[in-house]
Amino acid sequence: MPPTAQTPCHRAASAWRLSALLPALARGAALACCALPHAALAQEPAQGADAPDAPPALRATPRLQERIPPAVRHRLPIFVTGEHIRGQIDLNTIIEGDAQLRHGDTVIRADRMDYTAPDDLARAHGRVRINRAGDRYEGTELELYVDAFQGFFSDAQYWLLEPQAHGTASRMDFLARDRTLVHNATYTTCERGDAPDWAPDWVLRAATLHIDSTQETGTAEDAVLEFKGVPLLPLAYISFPLSDKRKSGLLPPTVGLDSRDGLTYTQPYYWNIAPNRDATLRATLMQKRGASLGGEFRYLEPAYAGQISGDLMPSDQLRRHSRWSFSGRHQGAFSSSTDTLGLNLNLNRVSDDDYWRDFGRASGPLRQRLLPNDALLTWTRSDTTTTLRTLKWQTLQDVNAPIVPPYDRMPQLQWRYVPLGLGGNLDASVELDSTRFQAARERTGQPNATRSYAMAQISRPFVQPAGYVTPRLQLHATQYQFDAPLPGNTRSAQRALPTFSLDSALMFERDTRFFGRAFLQTLEPRAFYTYTPYRDQSRLPVYDSAANDFNLATIYTENAYGGNDRLADNNLLTLGVTTRLLDPESGNEAIRLGLAQRLRLSEQRVTLPGNAPVNERLSDLLLGASIRWTPRWDLDSMLQYNPKQGRSVRTTVGARYSPGSYRTLSAAYRRQRGTSEQIDIGWQWPLNDLWGDKGQDLGPGGGQGGRRWYGVGRLNYSLQDSRLINTIVGLEYDGCCWIGSVVLERLQNGTSTSNTRLLLQIEFLGLSRLSLGANPQETFKHNVPRYQYLREQVAPPSRFSNYD
Repeated sequence: MPPTAQTPCHRAASAWRLSALLPALARGAALACCALPHAALAQEPAQGADAPDAPPALRATPRLQERIPPAVRHRLPIFVTGEHIRGQIDLNTIIEGDAQLRHGDTVIRADRMDYTAPDDLARAHGRVRINRAGDRYEGTELELYVDAFQGFFSDAQYWLLEPQAHGTASRMDFLARDRTLVHNATYTTCERGDAPDWAPDWVLRAATLHIDSTQETGTAEDAVLEFKGVPLLPLAYISFPLSDKRKSGLLPPTVGLDSRDGLTYTQPYYWNIAPNRDATLRATLMQKRGASLGGEFRYLEPAYAGQISGDLMPSDQLRRHSRWSFSGRHQGAFSSSTDTLGLNLNLNRVSDDDYWRDFGRASGPLRQRLLPNDALLTWTRSDTTTTLRTLKWQTLQDVNAPIVPPYDRMPQLQWRYVPLGLGGNLDASVELDSTRFQAARERTGQPNATRSYAMAQISRPFVQPAGYVTPRLQLHATQYQFDAPLPGNTRSAQRALPTFSLDSALMFERDTRFFGRAFLQTLEPRAFYTYTPYRDQSRLPVYDSAANDFNLATIYTENAYGGNDRLADNNLLTLGVTTRLLDPESGNEAIRLGLAQRLRLSEQRVTLPGNAPVNERLSDLLLGASIRWTPRWDLDSMLQYNPKQGRSVRTTVGARYSPGSYRTLSAAYRRQRGTSEQIDIGWQWPLNDLWGDKGQDLGPGGGQGGRRWYGVGRLNYSLQDSRLINTIVGLEYDGCCWIGSVVLERLQNGTSTSNTRLLLQIEFLGLSRLSLGANPQETFKHNVPRYQYLREQVAPPSRFSNYD
């Protein structure tokens, strides 16, 4: 058979070659980096006589300015054209028939126009049209000082570029270039249809409408909001943004209804303090609880940033006492030519143990039962880093599911030295740490203590294109000083242990084909050996150690425990192999398959309190698979299999299908034998697709197109308990100029309790939104994998898109 006719099976049988995988990966990365420029060149129109008929490529140029500087504007010439022009030069000009006047970014068209040059005054009659920097106006009579853009327009219609809004008016008064007063106005962002009886889905009707382009805000007085022809909300005064920039003012209120709080009303106020600082204040009334006040302050500086938030309920009618919460975040670093000083704060505090259960809409950290209060000060110079840390936990207890509080670190001082550029290709590090562990003894059953340790390690990687070998030697010395005597009447303890490990791997590769696609296939066998001698650690308390999760990453590590209170006695050999299919052009990984198993050469003797030692010579077998055959499909799975029992111990399978924008389906199956078994399903999908109406997703920026229904949700079902644990089911409708969302949410907030609430929102794009409950889109974003907002933020439109 000739080479060009080789079958996939024939290719699969070709010989492996011991080759340079690392250079191959580097080559794949280089190709991926070059993909965009090549794609851009491919879109360029061909040159020469044989060039296809293609539109010219558009390129940005500084000669096309979005905004003309004021210092330049008055020096720009004025051009007039028309069928008949008469008058006196530099005095007055009369243009009749297709009259047009151009000055900078302003164009005036009319049937007839009079222009007086000394006053810079234009009077136009008939069908009058103005295009000013992309904003368009039409009417019957115009009187305008052109450069100052002051005057009036009668019987006008207008289209505003930035908010993509339009409306009508009996009269428009242009007060300045960036301020307009509109009388008897309508305002909507619904795109006008072609039907003669077209009417917008929503419209704001106002006696007066003030448009301030400098502040990028609109204000309406004596207004009413109509939806589908029905007056929905009378408004004596309303202020709304004309762009996505921030502005101070009242935000739309939120009305909520749930099984815990009853009817809830929240009124927020936004304060735009400065470009890098802002605050949101909120007042809430809860039918079953009472009133609360809260707020959030954010700041952003070149060297530091953070936010502070808090809430206070003076009297909770259900709990019969006051409730409060506080959280704060700060990250900062001040650098010089040689040193860097950093400060990170993470502060969280609430009034009582039931706060996480009662206030499910609080910020993310406050919905947890372990609240960290962490302060971290770091100083870095060259190869050394010094850290001072204090960490104090607030534990929110549940009588039905109590948890053991972790120890506080009051304080922790650490010094780490990682020399760079050691000779002989050596890697080394030294770490010194002293930590004061503190907690109430009646809650932990062991004394407080100060633990100090020194850990030094040195390794020498031998790396070749076809593999690597890395021997590593580590010494860990620990000293404890206890506040109270341990059994045996001792107040101190010491431990020193060496650890040796040898990590090695070979890397083979070959060219192959599967299902008509060319791939670079790798075969990567790996062997990892580690040895740590036994030391009796059963009398040592446990302050920060826990067993590591058993997976394909931790199986290649020296210690089976995290933290520094337990060093496992190891005489282990781990063998594994991984194979991957790589796209030879881009280097993208299409398939990864791996398995690993650990061989115990001596029995384990070091354990955590209450745990039995592992005596099996062979560990469970770990198998993992990751498939990304196309960008649409993702599949990840992991199986922990016990060969002695002949059954799986833990299984995880997850798949995701995302064929395009606003289309994603995900499903996961998780099983921990004897503990839990769950199915998790999430989705976002246009419902129109289900009945054959493929329509057009409006997407970012909106536009005329098919109106779309979307189903969104997530279900978490426990097969072991035969019940839904968490449920989020919702509908969204993109109506071109408005988005409607409704969500039914039921979330577990305890072992036997849950909270159910209904969320409903109508967002009038470019104006405001009305909500029943929290923002449904935020709920979807936090819970549905790969959920997309129906209207992602896009760049502001250019005035040249409406160039006339």
